[in-house]
Amino acid sequence: MTELAAGTVNHQVRLAARPTGLPGPEVWQHTEEPVAEPGDGRFVVRVTHLSLDPAMRGWMNDARSYVPPVGIGEVFRALAGGEVVASRHPDFAVGDHVTGQFGAQEYVTSDGAGVQKVDVGAAPMSTHLSLLGMTGMTAYFGLFDVGAMAEGETVLVSGAAGAVGSVVGQLAKIRGGRAVGIAGGPEKCAMLVDELGFDAAIDYRAENVNKAVRAAAPDGVDIYFDNVGGEILDAALARLRMHARVVLCGAISQYNAEGRPVGPANYMSLLINRARMEGFLVFDYADRYPQAVAEMSGWLNEGKLRSAEDVVTGSIGDFGDTLLRLFRGANTGKLVLQIG
Repeated sequence: MTELAAGTVNHQVRLAARPTGLPGPEVWQHTEEPVAEPGDGRFVVRVTHLSLDPAMRGWMNDARSYVPPVGIGEVFRALAGGEVVASRHPDFAVGDHVTGQFGAQEYVTSDGAGVQKVDVGAAPMSTHLSLLGMTGMTAYFGLFDVGAMAEGETVLVSGAAGAVGSVVGQLAKIRGGRAVGIAGGPEKCAMLVDELGFDAAIDYRAENVNKAVRAAAPDGVDIYFDNVGGEILDAALARLRMHARVVLCGAISQYNAEGRPVGPANYMSLLINRARMEGFLVFDYADRYPQAVAEMSGWLNEGKLRSAEDVVTGSIGDFGDTLLRLFRGANTGKLVLQIG
């Protein structure tokens, strides 16, 4: 066990108010408290990387969801990675690198529940929070289990330059499919094709999405992996093939809407094409994470898979502003705040 430096302070970000629309600075409360030495069976982690995810916007609302909302005054929920700096736990030693639901703060004391050791020599911490973390697991199980992708099928994915979408297209190519991505801006579209190997990319800001999907997938879409919702979902529904699958992963276009969410108008396409639309939560596949991590690590080492990451270096106080990058479409790949 290594003793913490005297006077070590933990800076935290807490939820101060529930936002309407985009979460501004009034939503956050910045607090600090001393870090105590861990008791028996516990250890202290210095957080070095925070995962920023679209789902965080939903956690701010006082509404029923797959997890309870973050309470007013609570440290904001966040998956994070860091290094053990003090320990009285038999399974976690000083110097171990770990990931877990540590929250938006600089230090956390844990009993080890839900904490995973990671090898930062094999891949950087940001990759353990993206491709080899929940992001990669979401893409893997969403495409292969929920989407039941088969070789030769056409996969259309929205939010394709984002954390999950960028992985979905690559996985589709690895399994012998055709990948078409929808993203915002020429730079992101070029990245999808030139760097990640997508067959085609559609710029929803500059193109008529309905026409562009028809041109990119003239024979129709077998799997639509939805991260956006709204009008993009409708355009995809209009191009479904017989027995297509629509995988509902997210709906970032709706998260900051001040009215009721916009539902799909083209839903009758599901009936006509005997297609199915299914939502899923990656947590339901937790017992199979090791299998997916092993397979994806192999593809990463072979150069078949790339972890697209947007790592922003800053302080814990930059959490709120950095999170907004997601809703402004400013990030490319997985957004991570590195505490530097």
